[in-house]
Amino acid sequence: MTYSSGGVIDNADYNAFVGDTGSGVNRVWSTGTNDAGWGQTSIATVSTGAVVTATNWATLVNTLSTTGAQEPTTLTTRTAPVTGNVIAILANVATDITSVTTNRGNATSSGTTSSTWTGAIAKTTGTGSGNSAWTITWTQTVTFPSADQARYFWNAGGLVRLDMSKTSTGADVDPDWNTFVGTVGTLYMSGRVNSAAQTIAGVSYTGFTRIGGTGTPGVNSTTAGWYTFTPGAGSSIIFQLNSSVYPYTSDFIRVAAAVNVGSTVLTLTTTWSQSALSYNATISGGTDTASPYTTFGTAPAVLCRFIPPSTAQGLSNSWGTPTVASSIA
Repeated sequence: MTYSSGGVIDNADYNAFVGDTGSGVNRVWSTGTNDAGWGQTSIATVSTGAVVTATNWATLVNTLSTTGAQEPTTLTTRTAPVTGNVIAILANVATDITSVTTNRGNATSSGTTSSTWTGAIAKTTGTGSGNSAWTITWTQTVTFPSADQARYFWNAGGLVRLDMSKTSTGADVDPDWNTFVGTVGTLYMSGRVNSAAQTIAGVSYTGFTRIGGTGTPGVNSTTAGWYTFTPGAGSSIIFQLNSSVYPYTSDFIRVAAAVNVGSTVLTLTTTWSQSALSYNATISGGTDTASPYTTFGTAPAVLCRFIPPSTAQGLSNSWGTPTVASSIA
């Protein structure tokens, strides 16, 4: 039968509300597929011919409420039924499930930014020799425990961020590079869930988002997020900023990204490049930046960290703890 006021709820109607696919709330709440699913404990369906109980309804109502709080999505006000009472029609259930499904990539708040990594993020020795060109390349990986846990991370509002710093002095072009690095701002990667921007802790993340900084990038792939990369494909340049100061306009900072074939590793490759000059192009090293991170040293550094989804609205940590590794060439 069709769910309606005055009627008896059929298990097929109830199961459609909680189902793992289509318009069921489990599609967002539980395992789901691709860019739908937070990895929470699935709401059980009701067997054919069985009675849909107040407990069943209460589980659905409470889960829908937590889902709305997580995003946040404004839902119809309703009270979970109690065993022994007559269960009145619960209005707009299907409408509310549609709303939380549409808004599934948003998140009311974020978790605590990670501070640890393995490997090196700071180049503490000088770079280049004389007036020759040089590059520094950082390769940084964020590895998730499994492909599903990677999905849960991005789907529930996880982020990866890049910060850059250089304050060392002593060489001719150090002041110019110090200023240039300071124009980059903070770079964020989000999932690009539901092929749309995600509002996370009140900030809109379009997939690849630059916050702060100055200057106009020559490449700025704002809609490049976890779900827009083909697993196993080569690295794609998503950001490049050239210096705006003559004679350094060939100097650039570039970021490229790739996802591995198993959809468990995000690789970010950051390149700083200095063109040849008619005078000394060498830059200085400096003091290191230690893990766990508290502050940058003075050396050229690119710091990769992740911001996990929040559990403050009632989600459990289904995504585990990603690991970050960094190397410099």
